[in-house]
Amino acid sequence: MACYNRCGSCGPTPLANSCNEPCALQCQDSRVIINPSPVLVTLPGPIMTSFPQNTAVGST
Repeated sequence: MACYNRCGSCGPTPLANSCNEPCALQCQDSRVIINPSPVLVTLPGPIMTSFPQNTAVGST
């Protein structure tokens, strides 16, 4: 019984194959492009602090 070429395409492999000959097939590399999601970075603003300069000088 002759073996048919069942290794001719990249894709799902058949569930049953009666051929006993070795079959090696190298498919092209798959490329997946992953775009990063936008990241919101909150930087703290300047801290406004006031130091009152009211000085009371008294004498008795």
